[in-house]
Amino acid sequence: WANRPASDPDPRALGLTSRHLAYIIYTSGSTGMPKGVMVEHASVLNFLNAFLDISRISAQNTFLAITTISFDIAALELYLPLSSGAKVALANHRDATEAVMLQHLVAYHKISAIQATPSTWSMLLDTGWQGAQHLNVMCGGEALPANLSSRLRERVGSIRNLYGPTETTIWSSSFLFDNWTEAPHQTVPIGRPIANTRVYLLDRHGAPVPFGAVGELYIGGAGVARGYLNQPELTAERFLADPFCGEPGARMYRTGDLARY
Repeated sequence: WANRPASDPDPRALGLTSRHLAYIIYTSGSTGMPKGVMVEHASVLNFLNAFLDISRISAQNTFLAITTISFDIAALELYLPLSSGAKVALANHRDATEAVMLQHLVAYHKISAIQATPSTWSMLLDTGWQGAQHLNVMCGGEALPANLSSRLRERVGSIRNLYGPTETTIWSSSFLFDNWTEAPHQTVPIGRPIANTRVYLLDRHGAPVPFGAVGELYIGGAGVARGYLNQPELTAERFLADPFCGEPGARMYRTGDLARY
């Protein structure tokens, strides 16, 4: 170690740019065979910069990481604290799936932020968790029922609902749940796009749908991945030219999800 250079190498001298791959991560395969999604450094950096602003995380915070590294949202739990100087408490698999142990970790490490699915938050509440008023909750991976958010909101500092496919770099939109009043059977909105991200709702002809109408969700901007590893046909089918953006080479990802404004 003593013989290594004291400074980092110059990436330009090595021919490295922000367009090089940060990682290849496989989707769950819920809509077919798993696909290797190629995500570039620029996309990850944009995501982290956006969430440094959204989360307000700082060096005084401690983030509880409960996600396996085979799932892309683990990048938020590891890189976001690294970007801000915050601490990370790593939960093992047993603790991350056991409500009593999760409660213990939150209290013992004085956790100030957790990212988890609605199922995990429901599990905690159903086992009598009283919450933590300083805790900032990030919720994603599943539709978030409004009644669950209402129960959770009474016990934590804030709730943020997140949405995004692997193909657009972790999370693409964010909604802060704050005294939102809708019928209890409603799901919480996925909110608005994060920085340098564009969202379109299009009909089957590729035209924007009117306000209130259901359309297919397309995502453009800095988070759009390079494509699928060794699957050029599928890449061409899902990663399309963005006709609504004036930037040369701009692309958008066809999510297959339905939404409305």
